[in-house]
Amino acid sequence: MKQPLGRLEKIELRDIWRSEAQDFTPWLASPANLGLLGEALGIELEIEAQERNVGPFKADILCKDMLDGSWVLIENQLERTDHTHLGQLLTYAAGLQAVTIVWIAAKFTDEHRAALDWLNETTGEKFRFFGLEVELWKIADSPAAPKFNVVCQPNEWSKSVGEAARRIESDTLTETKAQQLKFWQAIHGEMANRSTLKPQKPYPQHWMNFSIGRTGFLLGALLNTREERIGVELYINHDEAKTIFKLLKQHEQQIATEVGFDLEWLELPNRSACRVVFYKYGCDPRDETRWPEYRRWMIEHLAKLEAAFRNRIRTLDIGDMVAGEIAEMPAK
Repeated sequence: MKQPLGRLEKIELRDIWRSEAQDFTPWLASPANLGLLGEALGIELEIEAQERNVGPFKADILCKDMLDGSWVLIENQLERTDHTHLGQLLTYAAGLQAVTIVWIAAKFTDEHRAALDWLNETTGEKFRFFGLEVELWKIADSPAAPKFNVVCQPNEWSKSVGEAARRIESDTLTETKAQQLKFWQAIHGEMANRSTLKPQKPYPQHWMNFSIGRTGFLLGALLNTREERIGVELYINHDEAKTIFKLLKQHEQQIATEVGFDLEWLELPNRSACRVVFYKYGCDPRDETRWPEYRRWMIEHLAKLEAAFRNRIRTLDIGDMVAGEIAEMPAK
C-alpha cells in the first residue's frame, strides 16, 4: 500500500525569526546555513564579520568568496524590498570597490528586481548583484525548512561575451591562448554540474583554480605546452603559507597514501606562496585529440587532492600554529 504524501505548508518568516539582526543574521552566519546560501548562489563562502561598518552603514554579513578571495556582502530584509536597502547596497559597492552584493528579502518588488538586473548589465566585471527571496516550509509537525530562491543574478554569459569582444578589439589571442581558453571552457562545463569543486570562470591562461573551502587555499589544474605536461596542485597563498606548508608536510607520507601518488612539495623560498603539485608528463596540450583524456585525468586527480586536503585545511587552527611557532623560536 502506498504511503500517504504530506502537504507542504508555508510558514511566516517572523514566526521563526522575529528580528533580522538578533535572529536571522546569526542563523544565516553559521557555517551550515551559510553553506545553504552558497549552494543557491554557486559560491563557497567564508564568513569574515557580522554587522561590519562599511561607510555610514553596517553590513549584515561580510564574507569572502573562497575561490578568488573577493568580498561578498550580504544584506538581509525579512520584509518586502525597499529603497533604503537598495541605497545601502550601492554604498557598500562603492566602499568595497570589488564585491559581490547579495540582497536577501521576503519578497522582491518588480522595481527592485529590475534595478538589480540593470546594475548587473551596466557595472563592470568586478561587481555582481544577486537577489534572493527566502521562504520557510514544513510538513505537518516537522521543523521549518528554509528555501532560497534566486530572483536576480549576474548575466555571466553576456559579460563573458562582452569581455571577449573587448579583448579581441584590443589584443588578438595567440593560438596558444585561444587553445587554453577553449580547454578550460570544456572542463568548466564538465565540472560545473557534477563536482563539489567550484571552477573559476575560464580565462586564456595555463591554469584554472578551484575553491577548496577556505580563503588562501586553492586547487589548480595546469597546462604546460613548453614542457608537454599537465598537472594538479594545492596552492597556498595565505599570510602564514610557510607555517601551514611545514605543518601539512609533516603528513606527507600519509597524504601520498591517501591520494595514491607522490606529490612534489615546493616551499618556494623566494615567494610568499607554496605549492604541492603532481604532474603527468608526455602530454602535449596542443593535441586536441587527447583533450578528453587530459580532462578526465585532471578531474580524477583534483578529486583525490580535494579528498586529502579539504578537511585538513578547514580544521587548521592557524592562530595556534603561529603562536606555537613563535614559542619555539630561540631567545635572542
